[in-house]
Amino acid sequence: MELPVVVGVDGSDAAVGAVDWAADEAARTGQPLRLVFASLWEHYDRIKPNFSPDRASEEILAERIVASAREQAEALRPDVKVTAEVVPHDPVTALLTEAEQAYAVVVGNRGRGEITDLLLGSTSLTVAARAQCPVVVVRGPRREPGDGRPRVVLGVGAEDRSSAAGAFAFRQAARRGAVLEVVRAWRRPRIGSDDAGQESRHAQETLDDIVASFALGHAEVPVELTSVEGHPRKALLERAAGADLLVVGARHRHSKVGLQLGPVNHGVLHHSPCPVAVVPQPA
Repeated sequence: MELPVVVGVDGSDAAVGAVDWAADEAARTGQPLRLVFASLWEHYDRIKPNFSPDRASEEILAERIVASAREQAEALRPDVKVTAEVVPHDPVTALLTEAEQAYAVVVGNRGRGEITDLLLGSTSLTVAARAQCPVVVVRGPRREPGDGRPRVVLGVGAEDRSSAAGAFAFRQAARRGAVLEVVRAWRRPRIGSDDAGQESRHAQETLDDIVASFALGHAEVPVELTSVEGHPRKALLERAAGADLLVVGARHRHSKVGLQLGPVNHGVLHHSPCPVAVVPQPA
C-alpha cells in the first residue's frame, strides 16, 4: 500500500522548512507527498449565516498557503507526486487523522502565531506524542549536498533491543548513504557504586543486539556504536550536532492530561540541533 509523507503547512517559516524536508523524504522513499492545511473557518462558515457574496478572507488565505507550499515542493522535487488539501479541523486533529494512513507526518518546530520564546509549538509536541506513525519535527538548518557525509543518530534505551525506531533509523541511513551512530547512555546506580562496569557492559550488549537485529538487512550501512556514561538527553543532543536526523522511540504514556512523551524525548524535541524523528514503539 502506498502511504504518503504528510506535512502540515500553515505559512510559517518553520512550515517552509518542513515542506522541503518532506519533499526530500518522499523522493527518497518513492512515496507521494501530501500537504495539509488545517483551518476551522470552513466548519464555522457552515453553521453560521453568511450573507456576503464575497469569499471569506480565511478561505482565500488557506488556498494561497496551500498553493504556495505545493509550488515549493514541486519546484524542489518535480518527480514526486504531490497532493494538497485544506481540511476543516484544528491542526492537531487533522494531523492525527492523517497519521492513521501515513508513512510519516512532518511538522515544523513552531507554527504561525506561536509565541517565539517557546522552544517547540504545542501542535508539534502533541502530534509527536499521539501519532500512530513516525513524526518528524524539523529543526536546525537544512543540510545541503557536500556538507560532509550524512549521519543518522539513533538513541536506544535498555528495553530497545528490538525496536521500530531501530528499523526506521537503519532505513533512513540506507536511503541517505549515511553512517548510523547508535547511542546508549547509562548511569551508575549511585555515586561511588562498584556496578559501573556492569552498567557499561549492559549498555554495550544493548547496542550489539540492536545492530544484530537490523544490520543483516542493511549490510551497506556503516554503524558506529557509542556508549556514554551520563544523562541520555545530554548524550543525544551532543551526538546530534551536525547530524542529518536524530531518531528516538516513544512508548506513549498515559497521564491525567492525556498521552505524554518521556522527559528524554521532550528534551531532544525542544533542543535538538537537527530534525528529530519520534517513532512509536510497540506496547
